[in-house]
Amino acid sequence: MTEPDALPARPAPMLRPTSRFMLAHPAHVIALGFGSGLSPVAPGTAGTLWAWLAFLVLQHWLSSTQMGLLIAAAMLIGWWACTITAQHMQVADSGHIVWDEIAAFWLVLWLVLPAGWTMQLAAFGLFRAFDALKPEPMAWADRHFKGFGPRGGFGIMFDDVLAAFCTLLVLSLWSRW
Repeated sequence: MTEPDALPARPAPMLRPTSRFMLAHPAHVIALGFGSGLSPVAPGTAGTLWAWLAFLVLQHWLSSTQMGLLIAAAMLIGWWACTITAQHMQVADSGHIVWDEIAAFWLVLWLVLPAGWTMQLAAFGLFRAFDALKPEPMAWADRHFKGFGPRGGFGIMFDDVLAAFCTLLVLSLWSRW
């Protein structure tokens, strides 16, 4: 028997989501990158690779303006999906939540293409390095926007947007050199 004042037990954090968890809610499907975030090894890299492939396919059907609108919508929808999924997983910023990588890398590709494979590969490597190593300003965003709820969901997305802008800055400097 529990005391009337006792708080309900919180579920244990989900360290590795399953397909069943992903399919339990539309936000999970999006946040887990349509399954790419379920990768047992380097889910952020798997999500970024999925983003690259999806972008290359989508660019055949969407104009540049439509792609920009899709990216804007992906950011807003991602904020919602990452917020819900983090709450359900009880993990503030799980590495398996990869929609942030997907939307942010789409932004990089949208602004870099039409670039050759070398530039795309450099963009991929730089973006992954900035996202994984989290130098400033990504570390600042990661520290200041943690938690559950809309602030935490924003933080999940925001540090990757910063990684995208740092990637674009380095690529811009590189191309002018």
